[in-house]
Amino acid sequence: MAENKHQGHRERLKERFLLEGNLDHFSDHQVLELLLFYALPRVDTNPIAHDLIDRFGSFASVLEKSVEELAKTEGMGKNSAIFLKLILESARRYCEEQVDPKLILNTAQKMAEYLRPKFVGRTKEVLCCVCMDNTCRVISCEMMFEGTVNAANISIRAIIEAAICHNACNILLAHNHPQGLALPSNEDIVTTQDIKRALEAVDIHLVDHMIIARDDCVSLLESGFI
Repeated sequence: MAENKHQGHRERLKERFLLEGNLDHFSDHQVLELLLFYALPRVDTNPIAHDLIDRFGSFASVLEKSVEELAKTEGMGKNSAIFLKLILESARRYCEEQVDPKLILNTAQKMAEYLRPKFVGRTKEVLCCVCMDNTCRVISCEMMFEGTVNAANISIRAIIEAAICHNACNILLAHNHPQGLALPSNEDIVTTQDIKRALEAVDIHLVDHMIIARDDCVSLLESGFI
């Protein structure tokens, strides 16, 4: 009887989603519960979903947690934790592909539009290096370094090698501040100036270095630091 009730609940939640066609009116825990149906086919996912929201605060916060942190929740396990992480990574891939790949990045607004999706859900600082031609059309985009953006963590040589490898005339850098505001630190400014000088020595132009936060984006060029 309990199993039939459990199965009925799953089917009702699935049918509700099919009827509404979106998750607009689902609570955070209901979205998690629905997703976990497919990772835990024989488990009541309702208490697990509630526990995840109670522990981490929101749907977004749950997806941003590491596999190790998620797996510690009772009833989850490693496979279910990996499943939730795949959702966030898939969402980032989807967002990236909505941006026109032929976009010419010749304004701060266009740069922000191109860069924002690449930092969706990232919980660690990472430096993005965009190689561009002489019209500022993207040739390549690579996440190069993880950790605080400073001289100790960034290999300027690696940035120059990437630029030369792709025959880039222009370079756009960006990194994120996952837990803070999109305001440049002194280290950000000093490191950017070092990179600019090194690129100029091989006749490559640093177009900008942008800092991305959740709802903000700052251009070091427009801020007068380049």
